[in-house]
Order: sequence, then C-alpha cells, then structure tokens
Amino acid sequence: FDMLSIKNGSIIFQAPYTYSRKNSCAISTFVDILLWRAEQQPEQKAYSFLQDGQTESASLTYKELDLQARRIASHLQSMGLRGERALLLYPSGLDFIKAFFGCLYAGVIPVPLCTPRRNQTLSRLQAVVADAGAKVALTTETILENLEKHLTQTPDLKSLYWWATDKEQELFPEQWQAPEINPDDLCFLQYTSGSTGKPKGVMVTHNNLIVNSKDLDLGWQHTSESVIVTWLPTFHDMGLIYGVLQPLYKGIPCYMMAPVTFLQSPIRWLQAISRYKGTHTAAPNFAYELCTQKITEEQKANLDLSSWQMALNGAEPVRAKVMENFSNAFASCGFRPSTFCPGYGLAEATLKVTALRTPDKPKLLTVESSALKKDKVVIASQHSKNSQVLVGCGTTEIDTKIIIVNPHNLQKCEADEVGEIWVSGSTVAQGYWQNKEKTQETFQAYTADTEEGPFLRTGDLGFIKEGELFVTGRLKDVMIIRGRNHYPQDIEITVQKSHEALILNHSAAFTVEIDGEEKLIVASEVERRYRVRRQLSSSDYRGNERRNDSKDLGETDRRQDDLNPGFELNLDQKPVFEEMVNNIRQSVSRNHGLQVHKVCLLRFCSIPKTSSGKIQRYACRKAFLENTLNVVYESC
Repeated sequence: FDMLSIKNGSIIFQAPYTYSRKNSCAISTFVDILLWRAEQQPEQKAYSFLQDGQTESASLTYKELDLQARRIASHLQSMGLRGERALLLYPSGLDFIKAFFGCLYAGVIPVPLCTPRRNQTLSRLQAVVADAGAKVALTTETILENLEKHLTQTPDLKSLYWWATDKEQELFPEQWQAPEINPDDLCFLQYTSGSTGKPKGVMVTHNNLIVNSKDLDLGWQHTSESVIVTWLPTFHDMGLIYGVLQPLYKGIPCYMMAPVTFLQSPIRWLQAISRYKGTHTAAPNFAYELCTQKITEEQKANLDLSSWQMALNGAEPVRAKVMENFSNAFASCGFRPSTFCPGYGLAEATLKVTALRTPDKPKLLTVESSALKKDKVVIASQHSKNSQVLVGCGTTEIDTKIIIVNPHNLQKCEADEVGEIWVSGSTVAQGYWQNKEKTQETFQAYTADTEEGPFLRTGDLGFIKEGELFVTGRLKDVMIIRGRNHYPQDIEITVQKSHEALILNHSAAFTVEIDGEEKLIVASEVERRYRVRRQLSSSDYRGNERRNDSKDLGETDRRQDDLNPGFELNLDQKPVFEEMVNNIRQSVSRNHGLQVHKVCLLRFCSIPKTSSGKIQRYACRKAFLENTLNVVYESC
C-alpha cells in the first residue's frame, strides 16, 4: 500500500504513477495528491465553508489551496523548521486546512488542537507543548489576540513562535522547495490525552492515512458525484480525516460548518445536506438524537434527504433506538434506514477499524443482559424481559485483523465471549510520540496462548458474530459525552483543586447511562478533620480552583488525623458540603464544558483502589449503581 496512482480522478492502488513537476515522483503521500489535483483539476472546488450553516462565505479550489500551502510552507522552510512540530490552533474553517497542508508542504509535523475557550486554563496546551517539543504555533489573528494576555504568564507558551497565518503579509510561494517525504514519514500527531498528566501523541504516517482512506472508500461507494457535508471539529481524528483528507483523496467537494453552528441549530446540518445534495457525512450518536428532538415538523417540510447515501454513526456507542427514531422522524424527507452506517475506530488505528458497507442495513443483535455482564454472549429469547439490543459495527475492507482477547490472561476468547478488541494491520499508527513504555504496552501486545502479534490493544470490549464486530463497552477509562472524549484523570484533578477539603488523588470521575444519555458522576473523598481556619474571600479562588499559594491558604487547612474515626455528617457541616459540591460543579463546567449530574462526597479511605494505589473507576461506578459507596453527602 505504499504507492498509488490516480485514474479518472480516483485513487488506484497499483503501479506507481508519476506526474509532471520538476522532481517527478510517485504519488505516495497527501502532498503528492494535492499537487496532482492542483495540476490536473486546478479550478475544481475542494472546500466550502458555510458561515452560519447556510451562507457559503468562502471556498478553496485545488489550485488556491496549493498556492496557500506553498505560501505558508515557504515561510516555515525559511525558518529551518523541517521535522519540527507545529501547533494548529484554529476554529473550524478554511484557515485550518491551509495551515495543515502548509505544514505538510514544509515537512513540518502539524499538531491539531482544540482552541482554548475564553477563561479556560491553558494547562492542556502547556502539556502538549512540553510533550511534542513544539517550536511554533499557527493560528488566526483573533485567537492570538485572545491568548496574548495569557502568554505573558506562561513562559513555555510565550517562547513559541506564534504566527497568525490569516494576517496580510508578504510571503513568497515561488521560493517553496518540494520536500522529500516518504510514505512512512510522520504526517501529524493526534493527541488523545487531556490537560493534565501525560498527554499522548499518536504518530500517524502518510501511509497510515492513505491506507485508511482506501478503507473508508471501499465500503462507502464514493463516486465523482459524491458530496461530503461535515460539522465535526477538525482537531478531532474523524473531523480531520473524513472531513478534510477524504474529500481530497477522492477529489469530491466538501461543505463545512462550525460545530457550534450545528449544536445551536441542528436543522442547519440537514438543510446543508438537502441544499447541496449531500451524499456522505459522519457524526456521533448524540447528533442524530439531537436532530430527532429539536427539528420541528414545519422544518422537515422543506427538507429533501433523498440524496443521502451514507450516515456514519461513530465515536461513541451506537444505539439502535436512536437510529430507529431518526429513520422514522425523517422518512417523510426521503431518509432511508439503510443510509445509517455504524462504525468503530480510534485514533491509534488512524481512524476506521470497521464499518458497515453501503447500502447494507445495520445488523441488530438482541442478547441477554445478565449474561453480557458476565462477558458472555447469549441470544435472548423473543419474549425475554432481560435483554438489550446491540448494533453491529461492520467489517474491514483491507488487511486489518481483529481478535478478541481476555484482558486479564491475554488469551484469545471463545466465539461467545466478550473480551478486549485487539487490532493489527497497515492502518495501525506507529505508537505514541516519545513514549516507549506506553507504545510497547498499547501497540506491541502478544497473545499469551499463541504468541500472535504484535497487536494494538484498543481498551474497548466486544465480540465478533458472523464476521461482524459488536462493541459492548470500554475497558479503558475514557468517557465519551456528547460525542467528545473526556479523560477522567483530567476531571479528577480539576475536582481536587476546587476545594481544600477534598483529598488529592482520592477522586473518581465516571459516567452512567440515564434515560439513554451518558451522565457524569463525581465521587471524591473529604478530609477526616476539616475546619475553616479563616474567612476565605472570593480572591482566594480563581476560576474555582485552589490557588497554588500555600502560604496564603496554609497547609494546616488540609490535614488528616489518623486517630479520628471519620468525617461525620451533621447539620453544622452541611453548608460546607454544599460549598464543595458547588465548587466542583463550577470548576468542571469552566474547565471541561461538562455538567456534573451528581456529586458523591465519600468518607476518607473508602474509594476503591488497586493494590498499587490506583483509583478503580469501574469498581467505583459499580458501587455507585449498587448504592454501596461510603457516602457522607450526596448532591441532589
């Protein structure tokens, strides 16, 4: 898969194809693909941005994108940045695409990141800078202006070379030198960790992307008439690969809008599909549910969804009821149930692992819930009241191999057993940037019984039935809430900093399903003996996080007494508990954009932990559901 050719505008994997430029070379990277399209299809529209989901405010042809990439690349090359990492901090739009390809044209490794929100801490950004060793940050004038006042307080960020690429300046695209790029060279780093702890940058090569694009293409029947519509954030692997790279790979137009545009008014996504005759799009499960809930009958009257051929449902557990409700709600608009395409993937596998082919109908499997809790797959009887419906996530189209392994003894599971999903093949990324220990642990797994490998340990649980993958849950702790990944350790640190009576490293964040939605629960231990030593003013808390000035707060305010039997709840202490709950909720909302459904304050030394002292989040979740947590106060 390291070479490809282009025939009639489509990518073909066969003998190397060369095209005319000064240094003729085979098409084996996304740089080669853009150069070819700029030469062969210069005036074809590649990307269009819908400012409010309706107005086409800007667009790029292949020729224009090539020129903008050369402009940015020539400047980066003049700074001698080849091989260095560049942060990309952009809102959704065409500026991100220009900067991304500008980096590739310069041999610089782009690092797409979420733009920090106003008043949000920059800890995640600082952690990524330290891990990636980035020297430059590309962004827009507006974002840079918002960040400048914070940069003076963060020397590690201030030391970066900040460049607003949308600012008018004299650049020299004719000075651009085509870099020597091999298929196995890194294309970009996809960071999957959060704001604290040790962030992990997945190393994705050009070959990984080419192979994954082929996999995406084979099952979904893209043609020259296809049109992609997307609102997914471009810093996310699905938004970047399917919303930006796949349209270039296939040479088909893409219409983009900002995520907030969809969230504020879901009808705009479907209106764009209707207006531009969209054929392919992708979204997490909650997006389809939001459309069902928010779009009125009057709005449906003007929708024509008959052109829609593939609706990828991925990035969180796929629910049969959501697909059924959406199909029923928009049947009058021409939407067909077979349009739904459940899929499974992760950044460590570049993007796709499996997905349903079009126009196949999603496969549903009704199993016994009690058996599933014991990692057994038992088909439920027709009248069973203890059952649940699982949605198949399809198959792979390429060399990807999937096995199901017992995560405890690392032996392959039987056909009717649930285990961890292990993956191997050309689409698996190269590991984590400068993190040999985690790379070996995650990307170089071997089965204990057959010594087969190496495999990528996904951390997800599932089984294979009649050749199709079914995902049942997560072995790893990552939480997906409203389509976005959240790492519990990040939320837990935010919680612990929110009030001085909460014990460091004694908190757990997890989700439970309530009315079909994943809700965030926080459990945190409190000090055995806590007294308010002095009246705290509002200045003692900045952003609802405890200041690091231990001299002001005093370490004596956070202390434990081993002789004290516990922190007993009484009426006098209730206001203190309410203050803790409020601080937790406000801090999590401010730093993570999440609403905490319930806070459980626990007795000291009662939270489930491993023998090595690590929080057992799944044991904590189980205890919460069974009402066995040692709670001293629980929020309403």
